[in-house]
Parts: sequence; C-alpha cells; structure tokens
Amino acid sequence: MTTYLDPTDATAVALFGRQFAGPLTMLNLLRLREVADYTGFPELAPQNSISGHEAYDRYIAHTLPYLEATGGELMYLGDGGDYFIGPEGEGWDVAMLVRQASVEDFIAFATNEAYLAGVGHRTAAVWDSRILPLADRNLER
Repeated sequence: MTTYLDPTDATAVALFGRQFAGPLTMLNLLRLREVADYTGFPELAPQNSISGHEAYDRYIAHTLPYLEATGGELMYLGDGGDYFIGPEGEGWDVAMLVRQASVEDFIAFATNEAYLAGVGHRTAAVWDSRILPLADRNLER
C-alpha cells in the first residue's frame, strides 16, 4: 500500500494550475500512527512516547496561530472511523477542513519558517494522508 505524507512538485504545480479565484478549503483525511515517531525531529520529541493523536494535537496547537495570521481558519476537526459508504474495514482516523482566503494566503502560511519549525509533530503523527483542495461552488436556486 502506498502512503502519502507530503505534496510533490507535480501536485504543487497542479494546485496553481487550478487558478482558484478566491477562497479554497482543504479537506484533510488522516491515518495516525499508534505511537508517534519523532525519529526525524528529536528536537520536538516529548520525553515520553505519545500517541499519533497526541502528536497531531501538538501540531494543531503549534499551527493555529500561523494559520490564523494568514487569514485561515480551522473550520472542522473530527474523529473518523470506518466508511459508511466505501470499502469495509477502511477509513480515516481524522477529518479536517481548513479554509484559506486564497492560494497565495495558503502558500504564505505553508512556507512560513516559524510554522515549518513545528511541522515535525505532523510527520511524527501521520502514517497516511490525503489533502483535497476544494473550490467553492455556488448553486443558483
């Protein structure tokens, strides 16, 4: 099974290619490690082992000020489980919706050095992820 943790150059180009004209919402689906793996980020590692959920909560606490400083917001955060419609025995541990006013604001957030200093909590927590950028769709009634 292939897992996904970070964007690639190709997915970054595709994001810009969509030419968002206004806000975007990122749908995040996450599978978390049972025990967080801070191997690549010993400077962020807690003294005692913690769960992937605990490490992801640390990531969120670190991230929110930088997200909000660029006009972004955490719209939804919820614990998941197995699919209601989808493959039996599969699902996601966490679902999250993050909104930014523009792609440029998202890039400003995602490239902020102070934000990046804590991204190791996410890496330690997440085993697999999907992030789907969503454009607003206005329905006429």
